[in-house]
Amino acid sequence: MAGKPVIAVHGRDSGVHNPWATPVIDVRSPAEFEHAHIPGAISFPLFNNEERAVVGTAYKQQSREQAIKIGLDYFGVKMKRMVEEAEKLKTKSLVVHCWRGGMRSAAVAWLLDLYGFKVYTLTGGYKAYRRWTLECLKQDHDIRILGGFTGSGKTEVLHAMNKMGEPVIDLEELANHKGSAFGAIGQPRQPSQEMFENLLALQLQLQSGTGKQIWLEDESQRMGLLNLSQDFWQMMRLKPVYFIDVPFEQRLNYIVKHYGKLQKGDLAAAVMRIKKRLGGLETKTALNFLAEDNIAESFRILLRYYDKLYEKALTTRPVPAPVIKITAPLAGHEDTARLILANTTLIKHQS
Repeated sequence: MAGKPVIAVHGRDSGVHNPWATPVIDVRSPAEFEHAHIPGAISFPLFNNEERAVVGTAYKQQSREQAIKIGLDYFGVKMKRMVEEAEKLKTKSLVVHCWRGGMRSAAVAWLLDLYGFKVYTLTGGYKAYRRWTLECLKQDHDIRILGGFTGSGKTEVLHAMNKMGEPVIDLEELANHKGSAFGAIGQPRQPSQEMFENLLALQLQLQSGTGKQIWLEDESQRMGLLNLSQDFWQMMRLKPVYFIDVPFEQRLNYIVKHYGKLQKGDLAAAVMRIKKRLGGLETKTALNFLAEDNIAESFRILLRYYDKLYEKALTTRPVPAPVIKITAPLAGHEDTARLILANTTLIKHQS
């Protein structure tokens, strides 16, 4: 896949061959940074939210020159503090960017270069990085999909594969969501859609660099408040699915163990979110079992529902996408991971 956006040297030549290995400082406002940023970047705002609004209004309603004068009033009193904050990073090389690679990054780059830092600027700013992210998500990636009914322990198997040296992207971890009506319970706040895409694109670049096929868990397009982009999701649906076939009772025990300890109020609210598709009678029965602390029987109803949902999703995949069913042992996730990898090697040799 294509490399990241171009970084240009500011001022004198720094002699650093890989500027992306240096700290990236984002001089946009705190609100812009909080909404989404380059993963790993450090917030280093030139203006706070209110100051940015004042400068932006002056730029639009008066003139560029007036906006610069107002900006200098804010910038001048911050120069010393910004240099001291940069010193705390314990580095002499920095990448600086703003939204478009304009006045904000130029001002901070000038100051830090003057002080003696080796400064790079991101050509086109964060806007260029976003273009790279969206282009990355449109590309065809060399991936395999790990499938299986709810309760198969797919996430744990993925992590076991990762420990064995296989490239893995955990979409649920990036999204802070486990991908069902129950997926948000106990999870941190989800990132913005934009930030989720930035995180995914970075992982695709990092894992593609290994030269191996990347493993992802089979997911719906929607994960809580977030969506996999249409291009990326359609690409996933064309890839081979390695389906872990785990017995129903074993999966039910897994679900009870992992979700049964959650607050009943949260579980009941999640059941109500699927009431329309689950059906009135099944919803009422599941809630009654939950109220009686009969978690297993409540989850038995829900698991059957999700099995039907996933089975339908498998049958509607595009024809070119093969589904390879693998009977998983009753042992640990590591054994399942080894079995899957052994099957992928065998299939590759046969093809």
